[in-house]
Amino acid sequence: MDDAARMAAQARRLAPGLRHGRPLPALWLVTDPLRLPDPLPAARRLPRGSGVLARSVEAGVLRRLSSLARRRRLVLLVAGDGRSALAAGAGLHLPDRRMTRGLLPFLRARRAGAPHALLTVAAHGGAAAAARTRRLRPDLAFLSPIFATRSHPGATALGPLRWMALARRLGVPAAALGGVSAATAPRVPRRAAGLAAIDGLAPQAVAHPPQCLS
Repeated sequence: MDDAARMAAQARRLAPGLRHGRPLPALWLVTDPLRLPDPLPAARRLPRGSGVLARSVEAGVLRRLSSLARRRRLVLLVAGDGRSALAAGAGLHLPDRRMTRGLLPFLRARRAGAPHALLTVAAHGGAAAAARTRRLRPDLAFLSPIFATRSHPGATALGPLRWMALARRLGVPAAALGGVSAATAPRVPRRAAGLAAIDGLAPQAVAHPPQCLS
């Protein structure tokens, strides 16, 4: 069993959130332009029903991810660009350290009931992140870092107990992000709504400088 399969097995023990009565993905691949410059091979290895959070991907890559998501019934999110999300038939992810373009058109489509208009947010712990998440009322929050991670070198990991305490304050389902791998996934609390990873779901390790996830 490879690492992706082991991660998928761990994700199945969790309690995924719901949107319109249907479960959200419990396993998320997070793209990275440096550490995962071509996310297509990793996305192809995901079980059907998993999710892909596309961050800083080129237009051509996004089109291919969108096509793959439709074929394999993956849930696709686009980070920071509401118009690109709408064009790709994808949900929108709101980073917490940079502006999101095209937010209003996406929110209008969401209010109109667009079935793909999933909304997620980045939450990096603390009272401010919790307040922002409660105000935005997304479908899912990616709460990090649960473990030590290359995305935020030197940052203090929350650890499973503190991660769970902060997740309860968000008011929405929370997926665990940051240092999640086949080795650490068993330590993620069962009440988490999902597992999210870059390196943990990559076909092979890519030695590049870290890229901030926010």
